[in-house]
Amino acid sequence: MQEHLEEQFNKLESRFVELGSEIQASPLRDAVAVLHSMIGLLHEAETSSATSAEARGSTVTKRGAAPNHANLAELLELHQQAPAMEGKAECSGPQVGAPAPPFALPDSEGVTHSLEQYRGQPVLMVFYPLDWSPGCSKQLDLYALEWNEFTQRGVQLLAISVDSLYSHGAWKYVRKLPFPLLADFLPHGQVTRGYNLFRDSNGFSERALVLIDAEGIVRFVEVSPRIEHVPDIYSLFENIDSILYS
Repeated sequence: MQEHLEEQFNKLESRFVELGSEIQASPLRDAVAVLHSMIGLLHEAETSSATSAEARGSTVTKRGAAPNHANLAELLELHQQAPAMEGKAECSGPQVGAPAPPFALPDSEGVTHSLEQYRGQPVLMVFYPLDWSPGCSKQLDLYALEWNEFTQRGVQLLAISVDSLYSHGAWKYVRKLPFPLLADFLPHGQVTRGYNLFRDSNGFSERALVLIDAEGIVRFVEVSPRIEHVPDIYSLFENIDSILYS
């Protein structure tokens, strides 16, 4: 088991490096590099901790055992020390009343999600800039805490950013997010561009909410006036109720 996990980790590490080399120099590439370093440090810390445990005669193995909760807790709060993400909105989003642009994107487990498969059910698309960033961590934590409010309304929440599915997988695990994270990674930002939400100056998405009804029509769009602004969740619920159920 230990050797198998090490082999899988090394394969993912190699693929991560390959994908990173395909991104042109930009804040996004810097963010990917930071993420790569974070995961590497976490891996080294787990390995070191397991090695020390083995030296003390512990039955804990190097990998595949219980995670080092102290290190995970530090990683969970790392966004508090991350560089600020700031700037005015540059895009207005899709047109309300128009059909929502179709998409098919993988989630953190490689499962493809398409707009068509959710026909007959309202969908809330949560566009956010980047995994691990300060505002995005706070925003998606909030939606996880209020997850029952979405399910009770019958709304499928799909979060989407230009991060890779490997970044999504680590971030979803650390933050324990109950909804899918879709990777608009390659072609880079293609779906985000289709929704008129791609920030060319940064290489990632606006922070925006797009509510699509059961027939696939855009019914509500909210683009944060500033990228660091997290939209009010109670106003969001009021809009969902008034638009879909009034």
